[in-house]
Amino acid sequence: MVAIKHVTGYAAMGAAVLALTLAGCGSGGGSSGSGSGSGTSTPQNSGSAQGGSTQNAKGGSATSMLTTAKVAKLGTVVTDGKGFVLYRFDTDSANPTKVSCYSTCAALWPAATTTSASSVTTKGIDKSLVSTVKRNDGTTQITLAGWPLYRYSKDDEPKEPYGQGVDGTWWAVTPSGAKITTPASTSSAPAPATSSGMGGY
Repeated sequence: MVAIKHVTGYAAMGAAVLALTLAGCGSGGGSSGSGSGSGTSTPQNSGSAQGGSTQNAKGGSATSMLTTAKVAKLGTVVTDGKGFVLYRFDTDSANPTKVSCYSTCAALWPAATTTSASSVTTKGIDKSLVSTVKRNDGTTQITLAGWPLYRYSKDDEPKEPYGQGVDGTWWAVTPSGAKITTPASTSSAPAPATSSGMGGY
């Protein structure tokens, strides 16, 4: 009988130890699960993918519309679909169309690009004047009356003509593609870019 009591006691103690061990494992598993659940790898990956999507959308949001806007001092100018003033560069040519703004110039004066001439819509501009030219970086630049069109990187808001007259070679354009040589108001213009004789860059 004494032996049986001892065995029963050991069995009970073993059961208690086993129960505590299982409880400890369950708690650790929950902690690990919580840590995994609070991790940010999945949202970050999702965010990265989302960022890539935004990047693609941005890259694909090449100017698809040419329209017009009234700008103080300049009158009616050509803008992109978001209202940013578009410019032409005297160093380029219209007949035949020639692009000469690349590298550091293109960083300051990004080309108005599109996928094809047929994808460009116009408002207040004769569509027959709109065409495209292939740049040496492989992108397709919009032209108006043969002149390649550009934006000015220092124009932060729609209808800002800070690029007007820079270095005496950059000009806002009329709906017919002619350059506007009227000086823009400079009351709130940013400091001019250092001139090197090559269009403000």
